[in-house]
This record gives sequence, C-alpha cells and structure tokens, in this order.
Amino acid sequence: MVRVTRTIIVETPSRPGNLGKVTTAIGSVGGDIGDITTKQIGPFSTIRDITVHCDTEEQLEKVVEVIQSLGDGIYVRSVSDDVLYAHLGGKIHMTKRMDIRSLADLRRIYTPGVSNVCRLIQKDPEKSRYYTSIGNTVAIVTDGTAILGLGNIGALAGMPVMEGKAALFDHFAGISGIPILLDTSDPDEVVATIKHISAGFGGILLEDIGAPHCFEIERRLDEELNIPVMHDDQHGTAVVVLAAAISACRNAEIYLDKAVVGQIGLGAAGLAISRMLIDYGVKKMYGVDRRTEALRQLAQYGGEPLSSIEELMQTCDMVIATTGVEGLISPEMVRPGQVILALSNPKPEIEPDAAMAAGAAFAADGRSVNNVLGFPGIFRGALNAHASKITRSMLVAAAEAISSCTKKGELTPHPLDFRVHEHVAHAVEKAALSQE
Repeated sequence: MVRVTRTIIVETPSRPGNLGKVTTAIGSVGGDIGDITTKQIGPFSTIRDITVHCDTEEQLEKVVEVIQSLGDGIYVRSVSDDVLYAHLGGKIHMTKRMDIRSLADLRRIYTPGVSNVCRLIQKDPEKSRYYTSIGNTVAIVTDGTAILGLGNIGALAGMPVMEGKAALFDHFAGISGIPILLDTSDPDEVVATIKHISAGFGGILLEDIGAPHCFEIERRLDEELNIPVMHDDQHGTAVVVLAAAISACRNAEIYLDKAVVGQIGLGAAGLAISRMLIDYGVKKMYGVDRRTEALRQLAQYGGEPLSSIEELMQTCDMVIATTGVEGLISPEMVRPGQVILALSNPKPEIEPDAAMAAGAAFAADGRSVNNVLGFPGIFRGALNAHASKITRSMLVAAAEAISSCTKKGELTPHPLDFRVHEHVAHAVEKAALSQE
C-alpha cells in the first residue's frame, strides 16, 4: 500500500475552535496529520498549511470533502504535492570543496600539480584515503527488486530512494553517497560489477535488493572486498529494531537476555533481526514464516521455528512482526504483559492502542523504527576506523548507542537528533578499533 502525502491549505475564521474542527474532520476519515504551519493571520481569517498522510488518493479526496463540508467559513484553498515538488531536479548534487579563482588554483588542483598526487598514490595506494574523496565515499547500490513497500519496480524507479539515502549520509555523517543503479539481479553479475567499481569507494551500502539473492550478494562481497559492505534492509533494520527492543524491555521492566522472543515474518529484515537478537544474547528465539527455506535459515542461526502465529503469540514475551500484513495479529492473540513491536508500514500487524487494550505491557508500530538512525553513523564509524568489514560487534555497538539515547517511555530517539548519529559513529569506531 502506497502512502499519499499532501499539504492542504485551509482557511478558517479567526476564532478559537476552528482548527480543532478541521483536525477532527481529518481524523474522522482516517487521515494522519503531520505538520501544521500558520501562514497568515488576519482579523477575520487564518490560513494554515496542514500536511496530511493518507493510504490512498481516494482517502485524500474524502479528507478534502469532509473539510469542505464543515462550512461556517472554513475552506480548502488548495492541495499541493510538496513531496513531488521537493524532488524536482533531484535531491543531491556533487560539488567542489574549494574555490577556483585563479590560474594558481587551477594548477594546484588540476594540471600540472595533480600529477604529483597521482604518482604518490601509484607508489602507495593507501594514500588514496587521504588525498582523494574515496575514503569518505559510499556507493549506494540497488537492483530495484525490493523498493520500499513497492516491490520489484526496477532500479530507475528506485533512484529517489537512493538519492534520499545519499542526502541523509551527507546531512548526518558528512559522507558522500553515490547512487549506483544496476540493470541486473543475477548474483554473479551484481557481485562482479560492484567488485569492478569498488576501488572508487570507501564502503558499499546495498539497498532495496530483494531476497533471496540479497543474502548471496552480501556474503560474497563481504568475503571478497576489503571495504565495509552492509545490506541496509537486513542489518540497518536489525540494528534499529534491536535498539527498539532494548528500550521496549526497559519500558516494560523485563530483561531482553532472559525474555522469550518471537519473530513473525522471516524475510531479509526478519532473519537479520532474529540473528541480531541471538547475537545480543537472546537465548530463546522463535520464528514463523510460510517459507520452509526461511525457517531453515532461522534454525541455522540458532533460532527455533514454530508452526503457527498463534503458538508463537502464546509462547513469547516479546513479539516482533515484519510481514507487511495489516491486522495479522488479532487482540485475542495478545497475552497480558507481552511487548509487541508490529513494525510493518504503513499499517502494522496490530495497532499499538489495540495491543495495549488487550493487555500488552508495551506496544509500538514501525513509525518509530527508522533506518536513518543506523546507517549514517555505522558507516561514519567504519570509515573513521578504516575498517575492512562491518562486524556483528560493530552493529550491536550501534544498537546499544541508539538505545542509550532513547528517553524513558519512548522506543527510539528522534531521528533528526545529530547527537544520536555522533554517538553511533563513536561507538562503531570504538568497536572496530577494539577488534584490531
């Protein structure tokens, strides 16, 4: 299901209570309100931009209709697509780091001066980390087979996601992210292509590459390259979910290493989450999935397959769901005192309010579990440490760092908090250096 985000420009009489009427109307048809910005206040009317998230275009139309129906001087003046407008011309741009104002500048950064730097790197390739951008550049590679919740829509259609990753790399970690779009999903071709271009990058972020070929691609690249490689849909997600699990257990006053944990859905993310929890010290890790191969992989990692969701719900203290199936968990399945993280977007397997009403000690959905909390700091720390791999201990360190920044009662910290990303980078760098 694709989420629709629009900014609705609403004019209301300048009297108390009218904004409340509008927001109530939006909620009555299932619209989710984001930012509200007051653009103009006059003696008779007030104009506001109200960002609304809907599941479909049809729901958006209902939102507009219900606001218009309020009458009493309340009007929808316009509906704008700010998301589409923000993408005009793309979200990233490569630029220089120094001014070029004179012939002396030109000679210093290009010819003839640059030849001396080329000879230096020829003699000692390690110098490329210091005298080029390579040591601070990550390739963001996709074949377009698992773009967000959209599925196999192709690498070109996934470019806006790759640009978004690049923008976040720059904003939170000062890393140059370069999107690489592949027109093949064949593991041999993907691995060969990335190996051929890898000399120009300090790390490789695999993004939105579907299962099962993502497992082979990452494994082979991790074995054959001497720079950090990470599949964000697996390990970036697993890091943030582990952080959320630690925080949830703290809120529910239970101990994760003593808890019985269940994973519903063993795709790329679900398997990575299970493996991360096992690495962290969870001793009883159960999972369910329709695919026999996924259950076999869980068993290889040390988890135990179960036959049904109902059995898992009755067995586990904490339940994590990443199936993409809205309403999969009914309130009747919830056991009093459970921690339930229903993480599918845009609609969870069970709404947190419904889970809490059914007796859960703590419940949350996927809106708080954002991969941006992980990947910028993870790669910043790995690049700072000149790490050749991203190891399990580095990922666990990232998760613990995220959790340590989380306030009591919350699942994860705010993703725009720069201190979180700095904390993650420091923890990952420290973990990497301790392994040398």
